[in-house]
Amino acid sequence: MNQSTAALRLNTPHPTRHPSPRVKAQRLTHLIFERPDLDEAARFLSDFGLSVSHQDADTLYLRAADPTPYCYRIHRAAQARFLGFGLEVCSEADLDRLAEAEGASSVERITHPGTGKQVRLLDPSGFIVEAIHGQLASNPLPHRSALALNLADKQPRINRTQRPPVAPPEVLRLGHVVIEVADYQATCAWYTQYFGLIPSDIQVLPDGTPIVTFMRLDRGEIPTDHHTLAIAQGFAATYSHSAYELVDADALGMGQRVLQERGWKHSWGIGRHILGSQIFDYWQDPWGDKHEHYCDGDIFTATQPTGIHPVSRAAMAQWGQRMPKSFTQPRLTLSSLRTLMRNLRHSPDLTLSKLMALIRLFG
Repeated sequence: MNQSTAALRLNTPHPTRHPSPRVKAQRLTHLIFERPDLDEAARFLSDFGLSVSHQDADTLYLRAADPTPYCYRIHRAAQARFLGFGLEVCSEADLDRLAEAEGASSVERITHPGTGKQVRLLDPSGFIVEAIHGQLASNPLPHRSALALNLADKQPRINRTQRPPVAPPEVLRLGHVVIEVADYQATCAWYTQYFGLIPSDIQVLPDGTPIVTFMRLDRGEIPTDHHTLAIAQGFAATYSHSAYELVDADALGMGQRVLQERGWKHSWGIGRHILGSQIFDYWQDPWGDKHEHYCDGDIFTATQPTGIHPVSRAAMAQWGQRMPKSFTQPRLTLSSLRTLMRNLRHSPDLTLSKLMALIRLFG
């Protein structure tokens, strides 16, 4: 450990692996939202590259190209809200172990597409986690192959041009979700303890205080995404963004063209992240929630150690547009200000000094 890395570790504890997690999650299966207008939600998400797989009067399901029956579930409600997400576990025995957790449901049959069984839990910040097993696969959807690239030392495309289709990009799969929480330490610890998630990288304030943890699945020697869940220190429990993998950078660029032409609001990109390395592009849905197209992300096995890094606006991308201030600005309402004041009084992780440090870095 070099001197600068050691200095960043002074202000402990940092989120870490749990020595004996209750279960080890295998996959992020779906997200759960509430929206007042299912048709408008479907219009954005279809332009974004997902496909409507099923709809009834009050619930909308969308899927990607992979065999998962759905990756995005929307319930009709008066207000737009993010509720939580699903994680696949290895066995019914895993469900039984999770059902013993405080506040967990019993093992129950799933009534959504794909069926199977589930246990419903609430994390320390109030997000729903649906642990599922036995979900039936659907037929994968067709998608184009990655384009062959002519590089300086390797030129496979002779007498052939590049013409990717002008259409919404085909989303291959749901990649990750990022949440902001007031109770940062307890929420990070809960996911390592109950689902075996591994901190891949942690970002810290100048005094070494951790404020962002990128967490991956523990699948042993099977490589997994750099992060399936990321947890950031905020002043309230809220959705930050979710990310969806595309086949290549041309799909990402075509996605930007199509979404721009269809009038959707751009958030940030195109660029390449530092932690995770994804080439990215972010868009807002009709309710201002961010959705990321990405390709070419890092994958790690369970042996990769946790990295510690300073946090800053410049630390978010290797190239491309610097992260705009609007990307991290909270939605300030009377309700959110009340939540901020309440959490400043009651959350052990949210302090005025930490809040001011975040404002200096990102405000």
